[in-house]
Amino acid sequence: MAPRSAVERWPSLSEWESETEQEHEWIEKEDLNAVMKNEFGYSNRSAICSLMTLLLLQFAIQPAVAFGLEENDQTNTDDVQVVPLYNNVTLPDEHIPYFLHNNMHIANHCKKDPLCPFMKHLRKLQSCWGYENNCKPEHRFSYPVCSDATSGWANTIESAQDIFWKQADFGYVKEMLREMQTLCEPAKLGDSSLMCSKYTRYCRATNLYIDLRNPRRSTDRYKEDFLQEGEIGGHCKLDRKALLAEGEHKSPLQSWFAELQSYSQLNFELKDKNCDLIIEKPSYFMKLDAGVNMYHHFCDFVNLYISQHINNSFDTDVNIIMWDTSSYGYGDLFSDTWKVFTDHNIIHLKTFDFKKVCFKEVVFSLLPRMRYGLFYNTPLVPGCFSTGMFRAFSQHVLFRLNITQERPQIGKIRVTLLVRSTQYRRILNQDELVKALKTVTVFDVRVVDYKDIRFLEQLKITHNSDIFISIHGAGLTHLLFLPDWAVVFELYNCEDERCYFDLARLRGVNYMTWEKSDKVISQDKGHHPTLGDHPKFTNYSFDVTEFMRLVMSAAQKVIQHPKWPFTQYHDEL
Repeated sequence: MAPRSAVERWPSLSEWESETEQEHEWIEKEDLNAVMKNEFGYSNRSAICSLMTLLLLQFAIQPAVAFGLEENDQTNTDDVQVVPLYNNVTLPDEHIPYFLHNNMHIANHCKKDPLCPFMKHLRKLQSCWGYENNCKPEHRFSYPVCSDATSGWANTIESAQDIFWKQADFGYVKEMLREMQTLCEPAKLGDSSLMCSKYTRYCRATNLYIDLRNPRRSTDRYKEDFLQEGEIGGHCKLDRKALLAEGEHKSPLQSWFAELQSYSQLNFELKDKNCDLIIEKPSYFMKLDAGVNMYHHFCDFVNLYISQHINNSFDTDVNIIMWDTSSYGYGDLFSDTWKVFTDHNIIHLKTFDFKKVCFKEVVFSLLPRMRYGLFYNTPLVPGCFSTGMFRAFSQHVLFRLNITQERPQIGKIRVTLLVRSTQYRRILNQDELVKALKTVTVFDVRVVDYKDIRFLEQLKITHNSDIFISIHGAGLTHLLFLPDWAVVFELYNCEDERCYFDLARLRGVNYMTWEKSDKVISQDKGHHPTLGDHPKFTNYSFDVTEFMRLVMSAAQKVIQHPKWPFTQYHDEL
C-alpha cells in the first residue's frame, strides 16, 4: 500500500489560531480579522465560510499537508505506512528554518519525532524570508547593502535599501502577495476558484476547466485568442468586471491576461462526466523565453522560483506545463535545470489537444519579461547590492543539482576564462592573455568553451571559480552560481553597461569590466545584420599589461572577501 502522510486532515480554524499562539510566540495575539489572513497576507473580504472554503481548496497554504481520507473512504488503514512530513523537504540547510517558519505543522511534527533531522533548526523558527506578515527585519534572510543615496531614487541609505528590497528581493514577493485578489469565488467545498496578483502576472486556480477539443494552433507560440468564451473557467462566482480590469499589461511574456480573459463562470461542476481527463497532480503553467540563451531562459527559472515562494511550496512532485499555442517543439540547452523544480518531464500544452481537461490545482507562474519584473531590463536603484532572493535561488539550484563547492587549494586562486567559438566577440589575442595569467603561480588557470560541455559540468566549473572572466554574452549569466567571494570580470561590455553589472548586483558578487578604452582594439566597427555598425558584432584584442592589472585587482577582491576560505593568505599576492 502506498505511504500516506502522517497528517490526515486540514486544521480547523480554532486549531490554526492555537498553533499561531503557541508556536509564534513573538507575535502578539491577533484579532479575528488578522487570523483570517494566512501567514503571507492574503485577505479575502467575503464571508468567513467562503474564505475557509478557499483555504481548504488552495494547495499552497499548507502544501505539505495531505487531504487525507474522506469520511466515506472504506480503505483499511491498519497497515498504512506513515511517512514523516519532513521526508520530502529537500532544501539547502540554511533554508530549513525559513521553511519551517512558514510550515509550522511540519515544525510541530518534528518536535515530537526524535528522528527528525531538523531538530537544530527548531531553535531558529523566528527566521523568515521577509515577506511574511509577522517577519521582523532582524530575522529576515538578508537585507541589501547600499553605499549612497545621491541618485535621486532615495534621500537616505535606509530608503534606498527599502526600494531595492522591494524591487528585487523578498520584498518583491511581499508586494505580489499583497496584490492577490479573488476573481472567482467558490460557493461550496469542491467548487473552483481563481486568485491573481495585479495585471494577472501570477494566478492560482483550483478545479480549472480547459476545453481543447478544437485547438486553434498556429505558428504563434502565444496566440491571444487561443481560448474562447466557455473554453476556460470554473464552477465559481466570477467577478468579470474585476478580471477585465487587469488587462493593462496584456502581452505574451508579461501577463496571463490573454489566456484568462475568456475565463467563464460555468454552470456545471467539474466531475468525471464533464472532463475527459482529470489532472490530480498540482501543476504550474509557464510561458517560456528563449531556451537557447542562458540569460533569457534563467529569467524563466528565477520567476518559477519566486512563484514557489508566493505559493509556499517547493515540492517537486508537480507538473510543469509549457503553455505554447503553436505545434513547435522547444529547444532547451539548459533542460537539466528542470530537475530543480519537478521530478517529471516537461509537458507541452498540445499534449492535451482534443480533450476537455480538468486541473485540480494550478499555478500560472510569474513571467520572464514582465514590466518591472525580474530580471530582464529591471530598473534598479543605483548604489545597492546583493539580494537574498537571488542568493537563495543560487543555493537552491546548486543544492538540488548536487553541485558542490570543492574549495581552492591553499595558496591558489581559481581563474576561469570562458571563451567563445562564435563568429563575433572572440578574443583575438587569447593565447597571449592566457600565457600572462599562467605566469602568476597563485593562479590556477582554466580556459573553457561551454559550447561542448554538459550544463551540469558547466555549473560545476563555474561554482568552483574564484575569478570568472568572459567577454559580453549570455554565458556571463553563470555569475549567478559563483561562490559568494568570487569576482566576475566582464572583459568588455560592448557598450551594454548595465546588463551583467546589474545581474552581479542582484546576485551579490563583485563585478569588474574593462576600464581604459584606448587599451582595447576592435577588429572593425561591427556588422549588425540590420543596424549596421555595432560593437557586439566584431572581435577584440586587449592590452596584456592592462588585462593583468585588472585580474590582479580582482584577485585582491577575492582574498579580501569576508567569506574567502583562507583569509590568512591575504599576503600571497
